[in-house]
Amino acid sequence: MSEDNAKMPAGEPEEEMSVELELEDGTLVNCAVITILDVAEKSYIVLLPLDESGQNEDGEVWFYGYSENEENPDEEPELRYIEDDDEYEMVADAFDEYLDNCEFDELIDPEK
Repeated sequence: MSEDNAKMPAGEPEEEMSVELELEDGTLVNCAVITILDVAEKSYIVLLPLDESGQNEDGEVWFYGYSENEENPDEEPELRYIEDDDEYEMVADAFDEYLDNCEFDELIDPEK
């Protein structure tokens, strides 16, 4: 996969944010934004691809490198495909830790 195009709507609440990705083959995929992780001084976005009905049956998530243009905040964020296996594993481990923390938070405060 080369460079994908992402459109992130501005001003929506973080928990309901979504992006539309255009894949190499031209297919458009709507994805829910799960979180943005900082790993080894880089940012990564975790996306949950949704089907036409807005569901995800298999729980698959996608990881991408993520950067924003700090000089021009109105510019759309840039997503980058993670090609290095070690880098991908670091992000996957960070996401697992994020999920563990979310589950712990739900045990402490079940209204989240």
